[in-house]
Amino acid sequence: MNGKKILGVIPARYASTRLPGKVLADICGKPMIQHVYERALRALCLTELVVATDDRRVLEAVRAFAGDGAAVMTSPEHPNGSSRAAEVLEKKSREGGCPDAVINIQGDEPLLDPAMIDEVAEALFSGPDVVCSTLCRPLRDEADRSNPNAVKVVLGQNGDALYFSRSPIPYPRSTPRVPVYEHIGIYGYRSDFLRRYVELPMTPLAEAESLEQLKVLEHGYKIHAAETHCTDAGPSVDTAEDLEAVRRMLERTKNP
Repeated sequence: MNGKKILGVIPARYASTRLPGKVLADICGKPMIQHVYERALRALCLTELVVATDDRRVLEAVRAFAGDGAAVMTSPEHPNGSSRAAEVLEKKSREGGCPDAVINIQGDEPLLDPAMIDEVAEALFSGPDVVCSTLCRPLRDEADRSNPNAVKVVLGQNGDALYFSRSPIPYPRSTPRVPVYEHIGIYGYRSDFLRRYVELPMTPLAEAESLEQLKVLEHGYKIHAAETHCTDAGPSVDTAEDLEAVRRMLERTKNP
């Protein structure tokens, strides 16, 4: 990765379906997006980090704690975070930045381990034919095997993703039982591939599972899914209950 320009993008849409405005929700005196930004800033691989939003409230909040260059306005029409990240890539390329790669970092992960971003970048540059990368970890909670919010992934012997699903995969029909991996939604893209990917038409499996990464596989491209060495610090924030859980965890950290 030496000499590579890697742009970190945190898509931060205000109108979340299940918890509107969650990126600005207060967590121990800071908006959630600030926790994500400050943690991502500690990743070693990033040359630049920006928040990509479609709402001026988010834009102003980010600029208040990180400066004018830390946030950019993007179209409200993007179907997903990767599409929003691609718009930022084009803006930066027109400005002469020309990043080699983009890391798409989820805006609802206030307990993000910044080392995960470095792992995604390392996986992305692990071989000349790798155009997209992500992370996974063994799924240890039996209840999550059937939880559709815990996305599962099965891997080939080379570490490439074979399939992602909200259903329990693989099905344990016989022994030996193989490990079940949970997908961690941080994505790395070579810049040329990200431009190509967002122009590809939506695919049936991606629509059926509501998982944008399946579009990559259905169009015949590979996703290298590295197993993270980081421990799970806490949940992403999808619901009001998740938000309260994160608040309690951070309060305990402040007051051991």
